[in-house]
Amino acid sequence: MKLDIYQVDAFTNTLFGGNPAAVVPLESWPDATLMQQIAMENNLAETVFFAKEKDGYRIRWFTPELEIDLCGHATLAAAFVLYQFLSYKEPQIRFLSQSGELLVNKVGNKLQLNFPSRMPELVTTYPDELLKGLGIDNPVAVYKSRDYVVELETQQQVEQVKPDFSLLNKINVIGIIITAPGKDCDFVSRFFAPNCGIPEDPVTGSSHSSLIPFWAEKLGKKVMMAKQLSQRKGELWCELLENDRVLIAGECVFYMKGEISV
Repeated sequence: MKLDIYQVDAFTNTLFGGNPAAVVPLESWPDATLMQQIAMENNLAETVFFAKEKDGYRIRWFTPELEIDLCGHATLAAAFVLYQFLSYKEPQIRFLSQSGELLVNKVGNKLQLNFPSRMPELVTTYPDELLKGLGIDNPVAVYKSRDYVVELETQQQVEQVKPDFSLLNKINVIGIIITAPGKDCDFVSRFFAPNCGIPEDPVTGSSHSSLIPFWAEKLGKKVMMAKQLSQRKGELWCELLENDRVLIAGECVFYMKGEISV
């Protein structure tokens, strides 16, 4: 079997910036074990697979370690491939996923994700490894949705965190977010997912399902611009909607196309 594969940098307008995703369009679904093996071989934060169905495109995401329920940058990359290489012409793409319906709209030179909102809740008990693994003594507060959200006071603190992944890997959670107000944007973040084979994710769309409602409430605004402060860096244009949904927009850059033989 031969499969086309594309690699796209998402949430950036600069090659080698943002978050790289492997995109594999399908005619029919292979076994999940094979998809996981392909993702492990690619060794990127995410490999996304999608196939046409009657009412849209079924979409699935795999890290090198496991299948996950939601991924923003790889969804953005999948939409980019549909528009740029697979002759998709409509202004909106409907993806069907484990997390429900995901809509992607083409808005100028950006692609805009419509994702579920996941407001994190304040927690007072959490694993000792969380703050020790981040090297943080006094966070503003700790919250939890799908991921832990650790609020810090300043962007500089976010930049200076040097995580101990041997400790963070002991925490039974998909991801760990650190976040603070931004200097030249509304808020900044970093995202760690060692349990998923991703020590630090360059740019994470799904984490903004929690960060957008969180910062919208704190800042008293619904339209925001965010930056993720990984080494590659990324930019996200964000909006909180009224119906427990969020909008996350960004740009993509094409890197390569190849063929998988399995």
